[in-house]
Amino acid sequence: MLRKLIFALLTFACGSLTFAFPFLFFEPPELRILEKAYPDIVFEKEFDKEKNDWKILLKVPGIKENKILYWSEGRLLPEAELKNTEKYWSILYSYPKKLLDPADMTEEQKEKLKNFSSRGNRRNGAGTPMFFFDAVYDSSSRAKLEPHIRRTTFLGKPVNVHERIVEPLSRVEQKIKVSAAADAGVKDFTDGIKSADGYLWRIIDGTNRKSFHSLGIAVDILPKRLGGKEIFWSWARDKNPKGWMLTPLSKRWMPPQSVIEIFESEGFVWGGKWGIWDNMHFEYHPELILFNGL
Repeated sequence: MLRKLIFALLTFACGSLTFAFPFLFFEPPELRILEKAYPDIVFEKEFDKEKNDWKILLKVPGIKENKILYWSEGRLLPEAELKNTEKYWSILYSYPKKLLDPADMTEEQKEKLKNFSSRGNRRNGAGTPMFFFDAVYDSSSRAKLEPHIRRTTFLGKPVNVHERIVEPLSRVEQKIKVSAAADAGVKDFTDGIKSADGYLWRIIDGTNRKSFHSLGIAVDILPKRLGGKEIFWSWARDKNPKGWMLTPLSKRWMPPQSVIEIFESEGFVWGGKWGIWDNMHFEYHPELILFNGL
């Protein structure tokens, strides 16, 4: 409403000279989410009239090279990639508050998930643009990234992660320990952890895209025993190519709900909420937590 009012006032004041003024003065509100999610990073913004888009100069502490990206409806692309927008999603996407029960899935949802998880789509379909994250984590190459990797421990297990997530991961650990002292289910979870796997420079299986493990901002928590349950959609698909997506929640290994909520409270998303579920997997994306109002 405010944007419309100002546009009307500008139009009235300028008579017949109606320019696209509002778009010059109003930056995308989602940009403020990124600024809040990464408060130490400087976002210098200006509207590029030639590109008809917002140009953003990112200044990340500890990284000498500044990065220029274009908003591109939330994709944050370098100028050279503006002609290839169909290859990329917005970096801000829907992350549900509640887990979707496959028993409640509609036929349309099942078909969409079938197409989304197909080998052809995973290899050739659109994916997450990494340009913003490569700027934040200095991860455009392995040689640039690895000086930022730190060895730490998580619930007694060694893990290598990016230096930017050492503190939030430590806060997660402390909260889980407090919870485990009062909750037998959480204690069973912590006692049952086999390993915590973080940094590994690799491509996502079945795609041509870099994994967030390659940035050191993803952690896989593997249990000592699965108890006959499934933990990862792709492994379930190998056993049941047609029905993996309908694997009941009761037959999927999961961390306790309180553990998931603790991770989310510190900016991590849980892979178990994705359509192609990865129940061992947590990724540091404070922007998604803020964007989805968690």
